[in-house]
Amino acid sequence: MSDVTAAKKPRGTDDVPVPPTLRKSLKNRHIQLIALGGAIGTGLFYGSSESIQLAGPSILLAYLVGGLAIFMIVRALSEMAVEDPKAGAFSYYATRYWSRRAGFISGWNYWFNYVLVAMVELAVVGSFVNYWFPNIPKWVSAAVFLVAIAALNLMGVNKFGEFEFWFAIIKIVAVLAMILGGLYVVIANVPTASGIRASFANWFTVDGGFLPHGLMTRNADGTWTGLLMALVVVMFSFGGTELIGITAGETENPRTTIPKATNGIIWRILVFYICALGVIMAVIPWSKIDGDSSPFVQIFDSVGVHAAAGILNFVCLTAVMSVYNSGLYANSRMLYSLAKQGNAPAYLGKLSKKGVPVGGVITSAIIIAIAVVVVFVWPEFAFNYLMSIATIAAAINWIMIMITEIKFRRMVAAGDGPAELKGLKGKEALDKIAFKLPFANVTPYVVIAFMLLVVVLMCFSASYRIAVIAGVIWLAVLFAAAQLALGKSGSERGEDAAVIVDAAAATAE
Repeated sequence: MSDVTAAKKPRGTDDVPVPPTLRKSLKNRHIQLIALGGAIGTGLFYGSSESIQLAGPSILLAYLVGGLAIFMIVRALSEMAVEDPKAGAFSYYATRYWSRRAGFISGWNYWFNYVLVAMVELAVVGSFVNYWFPNIPKWVSAAVFLVAIAALNLMGVNKFGEFEFWFAIIKIVAVLAMILGGLYVVIANVPTASGIRASFANWFTVDGGFLPHGLMTRNADGTWTGLLMALVVVMFSFGGTELIGITAGETENPRTTIPKATNGIIWRILVFYICALGVIMAVIPWSKIDGDSSPFVQIFDSVGVHAAAGILNFVCLTAVMSVYNSGLYANSRMLYSLAKQGNAPAYLGKLSKKGVPVGGVITSAIIIAIAVVVVFVWPEFAFNYLMSIATIAAAINWIMIMITEIKFRRMVAAGDGPAELKGLKGKEALDKIAFKLPFANVTPYVVIAFMLLVVVLMCFSASYRIAVIAGVIWLAVLFAAAQLALGKSGSERGEDAAVIVDAAAATAE
């Protein structure tokens, strides 16, 4: 198809699909484990201490409520991914069903978010290596892992999927071992270091019971604690679950694989967060989980298994590699999608013979390397300010996914849906959606309201308040950049923007 032909296509015609050289090599087991591994990271192994201190045993409710919200966000994304599987996922959908400006903001926001997340992961990788090899400079460890993971991503999507599969297996085994070990301590009545008998009754009887700080409590030092404040920490521990949507464009059979992986999220949250933390607080009184070490280490230390620290160090090292591996994959595909939309330089849309967007991988790796240098030179600036932007960027991303889903359904009902939905209108079209978001008439609005509540709660925390301020500035920067890049075309309707995407794809071919 020529550029002229693509540019003159009538409104509402089908998109030219992603170039066939983008390999659909991710198998069902890859997607299942990528989705599973995305919700398990250092935030669970170490960060859970902070959330437990904020809410006590009621943190289990926070994970249940937050998990339900993130499940609906991923369901909304998967609804679109099953019908229209494309690389870049929500950036492409925002462009196709909302506007070019929305696609620009969504894509670059997500890319920058993962740059910052990968930056922090690489910055701390040296700490885990130094546990065994204290004489190796941290910057050397960061450089080695950066180059190794970049090389892995250049080898092809099947290699990425295989490594993520095994990274996830390691994390899953670690969590299951902790749960089974904790259950053994409870059932066998093994003596613990705290002197308090291990029991699930400890949730309700120790140090204030199940809800020790209520919904929200202001302490003498002016800080806020309670169940609602814990929601802030909990929500951002779920970052990475939306990776399911990113993989849709390279999945062998997205119409069956994506729904399976998505529906599995809710039980994964139940097992790997609620069960794990529930067992921990049955063995160790919640008030004794102080954050000086991981609660996973504490639970084994409390019964005399002191090798747990070394084992967890290895698990966290693989978790860091997994996050960076996933981040580089997601960022390269996001840049590829942005290039196809005309929202990024054209070289980012070029594919290697192995179907890899080489420009996106190398560009993202270089920017991340620069960011890591910033961490080592100005650590306080990097962690206090740049990570604030990453925190709020996740909220922006999730809210935009829900708004895009609303607009997707409106276009489907109007007869402008993708693939098999094309030409169908109204209820007939909506009924043909293969993987529907539950209660789609109200769910997006409820989730958006919930995310806005989380943003408001962030204002009550000194450490997160700066993230809200940074988020407003960051959105203004993205809007200004979109206006400069797109001009008047930035406000085009989604169906008009889709023609531009078609033309870009045709040019690439």
